[in-house]
Amino acid sequence: MTDPLNLTGATPANPIQPIRRNPASAPGADAAGGGVDFKDLLLEKLEEVKSLQDEAGQGVEKLIKGETDNVAEVFSAVHKADVAFSLLMEIRNKLMDAYEQLQQMRV
Repeated sequence: MTDPLNLTGATPANPIQPIRRNPASAPGADAAGGGVDFKDLLLEKLEEVKSLQDEAGQGVEKLIKGETDNVAEVFSAVHKADVAFSLLMEIRNKLMDAYEQLQQMRV
């Protein structure tokens, strides 16, 4: 049976190699190595959540000022921002759990 994650040959001298993706198709792809930098991907997604929240805030503001009467569109933007933020918080919680588990590991 093949090892798709290539974990069997991982040693300190031969570390696990990152999964390579098509740089054109992956957001946050590193052009030099072809891999995805986790930090850049995470920052990009944080910016997307922030922009969704900004759009929702602007929509609510326009609704309050009477500049728009499309309540469904504003509700949709607010709901989309809420779902994106909830997902971001779940990812944060999972990362914190993983970090805590790593701290508890004995070397």
